[in-house]
Amino acid sequence: MPEGDTIFRAARTLHRALAGQTVTRFETVLPRLQRIHDDMPITGRTIEEVSSSGKWMTIRFSGGLILLTHMLMSGSWHIYRPGERWQRPRRDMRIVISTADFEAVAFTVPVAEFHTAASLARRQGFNQLGPDVLSTGFDERQAIANLCAQPDLEVAEALLRQHVLAGLGNVYKSEVCFACGINPFRMVATLTDEETNCLVQTARRLMSRNVSDTSEARIVTYTGLRRTTGRAHPGERLWVYGRAGQPCRRCKTPVQSRKQGREARVTFWCPACQR
Repeated sequence: MPEGDTIFRAARTLHRALAGQTVTRFETVLPRLQRIHDDMPITGRTIEEVSSSGKWMTIRFSGGLILLTHMLMSGSWHIYRPGERWQRPRRDMRIVISTADFEAVAFTVPVAEFHTAASLARRQGFNQLGPDVLSTGFDERQAIANLCAQPDLEVAEALLRQHVLAGLGNVYKSEVCFACGINPFRMVATLTDEETNCLVQTARRLMSRNVSDTSEARIVTYTGLRRTTGRAHPGERLWVYGRAGQPCRRCKTPVQSRKQGREARVTFWCPACQR
C-alpha cells in the first residue's frame, strides 16, 4: 500500500506539472465521475492545486470542484508528456487529466470522488485525519496527545490509525518501532513520555528523509527505494520490514514477524532490540 511519503511525492510532482494549467481533456471509466463531468465539465477548468493529506490526494479545480483519491493497495498516479507511452496498460486506466503540456493518469485507483469544500469536510475518513506527518504545519503536540488517547491499542496498531497520525503505513509502523527500540505489541498505556515522543518524532524524521526535494522546479518523479537506515545499498535500506528470519542489523538476532491488529497486517521486529 502506498504510504504518506509516496502520496506526498506524487502530489508534489502533479502540482508542478498541472497547477495553473487549463484542462484540455478529461476521461474516466468511473461512472460517478463521468456523470459529474457530463453535468459540470472538467474540461476548461483551471487546476488550482494538487496536495496530499496523509494517504489522500486532492486535485482542486476552478469553480470549487475537488477530486479526492485514495490509492489503497495498488493505485498510482503517473505523469506523461503528450503522446508519451504509458507504463501501464490502458485497461488499468481510471482517470486521465490532460493539459497542453502534460497528461496525468490514475491507474487502478479504487477511491475517486468529486467534492465541493462542504462535502469534503463531511467525508468520513478524510475529515478525521490526525496531524499529517509530512505537513509543514505538523502539530507534534496534537499527534502525541492523539497517541496517548489510545491506551488500549498495541503500539504498532495505534500508529496505523490515521486519526492518530496521518500518513504512516505498514512499512513505517515497523521501522519506527524498531528505531525507538519499542516492542510493537506493547500497549500504548505502557509507554513513557520519552517513548511516545520518540515514536512521533521518529515517524516524522524517517518519512521526511524520503521526500527530500532535489529536483528544483523540474518535473521529476521520485524513483528511489524507501530507506530508513540511511544506507545507500538497496539490500540494506530497511531495518526490519520484510526481513523475517534474517539477522537484525544491530544485534544479529533473527527478525520476527506476525500478523497484528484488526486488519491482520504483518509486523516485523527484533525480539532482542525491542523487548
